[in-house]
Amino acid sequence: MRVPRIYTAEDLSVGKLLHLDKEASNHLSRVLRLKAGNEIILFNGSGLDFESTIETIDRSQITVHIKNSLEQNIESPLQIHLFQGVSRGDKMDLTLQKGVELGIKEFTPLLTERCGVKLDPKRWQKKIQHWEKVIQSACEQCGRSSIPKLNPVIDLASALAAAGNQNFFLHPESSNSFKTITDINPGEPIALWIGPEGGFSDKETAQVRSQGITPVQLGPRILRTETAALAAVSAMNTIWGDFS
Repeated sequence: MRVPRIYTAEDLSVGKLLHLDKEASNHLSRVLRLKAGNEIILFNGSGLDFESTIETIDRSQITVHIKNSLEQNIESPLQIHLFQGVSRGDKMDLTLQKGVELGIKEFTPLLTERCGVKLDPKRWQKKIQHWEKVIQSACEQCGRSSIPKLNPVIDLASALAAAGNQNFFLHPESSNSFKTITDINPGEPIALWIGPEGGFSDKETAQVRSQGITPVQLGPRILRTETAALAAVSAMNTIWGDFS
């Protein structure tokens, strides 16, 4: 059986005895049914994995002994920042989860004209907390020891004002594909801009173009918002990254 990986916000160091929180303890003891003596891996986003052994299981709390630390080298060489129009239902969860697996380094949820999600500030904060959990769980599954950054929800105009140098957005009528882009520096940050269901409006598309952001198409078929980002990142990983 694969050794379970668990994210924790606690400070981790070799030799430390650590009491896991209730959620992690329940998952290990009740879902995975681990026992004292079983091995697990802890990580806290520092880029290190910490090999640990379950010492005790007392009701709903597990105590582990951290035995060793090791550095993982599985991060994508591409520094992709996804600006994703907020989508409804679990589509955003899917984009974040699979985006983590594909190596995205940073996420910014975008509010756009066709965004179907309308929340007050308090509910947006709860949504962000939920998305952080999705990202952490995806890191547990895929083996990443560095946690991608999740930024607060922001409107498109404000996000565009801080756009960097290497930017792409998907447009079905573009004559560009990622294979035809020759002036890319894979070692520098790359921003990918994806609209919500229905895409960017004509006004927003004009805004994006006015910032010099390069339009790219992914073929003759129209992709859903939750598919578009993942297909684009996969293409970039194939051409410039570590897909081989």
